Amino acid sequence: MSRFDPAVLVLEDGTRYTGHAYGARGRTLGEAVFTTGMTGYQETITDPSYAGQIVIMTAPHIGNTGVNDEDPESRRVWVSGFVVRDPSRMASNHRATGSLDDQLVSDGIVGISGIDTRAVTRRLRDAGVMRSGIFSGADAALSANEQLAIVRGGAEMSGLNLSSEVSVTEKRVIPAEGDRIGSVAVLDLGVKESTLRYLAARGLDVIVLPQSVSSEELLALDASAVFYSNGPGDPAASGRHVELLQTALRAGLPFFGICFGNQLFGRALGLDTYKLPFGHRGINQPVVDKQTGRVEITSHNHGFAVQAPLDGPFESPAGFGRVEVSHVNLNDDVVEGLNALDIPAFSVQYHPEAAAGPHDANYLFDRFRDLIVVANAFKGTK
Repeated sequence: MSRFDPAVLVLEDGTRYTGHAYGARGRTLGEAVFTTGMTGYQETITDPSYAGQIVIMTAPHIGNTGVNDEDPESRRVWVSGFVVRDPSRMASNHRATGSLDDQLVSDGIVGISGIDTRAVTRRLRDAGVMRSGIFSGADAALSANEQLAIVRGGAEMSGLNLSSEVSVTEKRVIPAEGDRIGSVAVLDLGVKESTLRYLAARGLDVIVLPQSVSSEELLALDASAVFYSNGPGDPAASGRHVELLQTALRAGLPFFGICFGNQLFGRALGLDTYKLPFGHRGINQPVVDKQTGRVEITSHNHGFAVQAPLDGPFESPAGFGRVEVSHVNLNDDVVEGLNALDIPAFSVQYHPEAAAGPHDANYLFDRFRDLIVVANAFKGTK
């Protein structure tokens, strides 16, 4: 293989970008999305929320620090394809154990380099994210019409449930660190390792559950709280997880959800979700906490959002009492957080674990811990 082997990125509207093969050779399909993070490419490609997506890096130089064994956010690379402008030809970092290119090859991830990623990003900002494909090796020789037909035959993200592809299949337990305060049942919809570490660091035994867990199995754990993770797919296609959460909320269990977990919390409250034109992906999104007025720079990776009134508390359509929007994106007024006022539950759309940063929102794990401590004290007075 040569780093000058031809490759092409094809969007479903017929737009084509020619470049060089990067990573594995062949073809791959997925929703084309862009992420604006200047750092953290290893955390990006191992984030299960990117399953089913071809990720375009807007930062021009990728791969400079190689890859290592400490930064992966899950057990494998999840992106369907990877698009970069200038890949580094060498890894230069004392922590590196290999090159990004070799990692992509070993995980079978088809990529493309040497294209104008700014142009691709502008196209997606104008037209919205869309189905796409990368073709290299023998597939680069297919005609433009054949490649476009293959892309248009791919799956749409709307209506797609990907939880079973990224979730664990068996229960996993991570012991609490320091003074134990209880346990938390984590529904793995694509959870990141950083999230699990932060929960354990708050004195919680972390019980990671497969997405197929039943209500009876969840309640039988007698956990102190429930957590819903990030993950890929359309929240409207996860009705069973919504019903599971409603069962936990009616049982009075404290709840915290992030990203996909925020969207499912919204749906459990009786709210609707919708697809954003090109989503929020990167580590530089400004979000305001409506209670304090503090602006946080936050990490995002989502293409769907919750529809809710921004001004003042409102009644949950599903009967869970009063709810308020707690956080709002300052770029486009998208709902970035929900806070239930009559039950112990809240969620945020962004990523407070924030690998590879920033860490402005890490305090939310402390808020969840405090919620559990209060719930435990109340339970003890009964």
